[in-house]
Amino acid sequence: MANMETATFDTELSLFKYDNLEQLPASHRDLTEADREPRIEAALDELGDDVVILGHNYQRREIVEHTDFIGDSYALSKHAAEADAEYVIFGGVTFMAESADIITDDNQTVILPCMEASCPMAGMAEALQVDAAWEQITAADPDSEIIPITYMNSYADLKAFCAEQGGLVCTSSNAHKAFEWAFERGDKVLFLPDKHLGENTAHRLGMEDSIAEWNPWDPESKDADELEDAEIVLWDGYCQVHERFTADHIADVRERHPDANVVVHPECRREVVEAADVVGSTATITEVVEEADPGETWAIGTEIHLAKHLDRWHDDVNVVPLCGDACMDCDAMRQIDPNYLTWVLEELAAGREHNVVEVAPEEKELAGVALDRMLEL
Repeated sequence: MANMETATFDTELSLFKYDNLEQLPASHRDLTEADREPRIEAALDELGDDVVILGHNYQRREIVEHTDFIGDSYALSKHAAEADAEYVIFGGVTFMAESADIITDDNQTVILPCMEASCPMAGMAEALQVDAAWEQITAADPDSEIIPITYMNSYADLKAFCAEQGGLVCTSSNAHKAFEWAFERGDKVLFLPDKHLGENTAHRLGMEDSIAEWNPWDPESKDADELEDAEIVLWDGYCQVHERFTADHIADVRERHPDANVVVHPECRREVVEAADVVGSTATITEVVEEADPGETWAIGTEIHLAKHLDRWHDDVNVVPLCGDACMDCDAMRQIDPNYLTWVLEELAAGREHNVVEVAPEEKELAGVALDRMLEL
């Protein structure tokens, strides 16, 4: 098709690049919801079964109302792979669209409505940094077999790196299984990029006293002895949304709602996880509210849009954001503006592809190995 805009990978720079990144055309910038609705529906009628739209839990209402599937990043990628649609429109961020491209068929095309939707946490572990850190960490403990594990919230080149070094990918739900898998094969784990998920997983396994933290911006802050003694090395990365939550937020919400239960994501700080009633992925958080008894109050410690969705979907449960009006939305997810969705759909209906996400073949193959190892868990 004509006018294809493709996301590519420069392996020498190890940075995610966009070729000819386009801004939203002026014709679509000022559309209101009333303008968009009939235009989106008309484009979808034209495209029929040739397109499937995926929406992450953190997307705004105006996006998820047009999706075929709503869920977390890996569940959505699986939906994409199981769909017969030629086009997969991913309402998420770049690493999610990459994962979808990795596990879908070659005859399926993955489109990210806005290429600027790039997860800050994934960007905290760029391949150049990881390569340099790997040299230093392995040199500090040359007698140990170190297994790298990357969280799903990472770019394809990091997933490929982990596969190449004998490691794998994990989700927030199976991180503990990934750690166990790694320790069956090696002596030490390097976990990237989310230090909070790594620390919470170490506590779950009773290994909280065996942690060292690696700061890629100040690699001299850890001496060789500390790295050698540690069984788990945590990369100093984090989710800006989840790191915002504190134990004080939990204390405050329980003061305002004495009967409240608190469920938080494992990307939260350790102190928050310790103070919560339930800890789990976005799928777990959703299930907790779905299974709640009428009249129960649940305070939600994750991105604000999921809390809003759950409150809207479950009238008989009192759903409140953990930090009230101070809760954040995800800046990256916000880039998937409904007007971008309108634009890419109308362009597809007219035979033009924009913002195609395509992982380089070698990285795609290796990243697929890391994902396959996770599935074996």
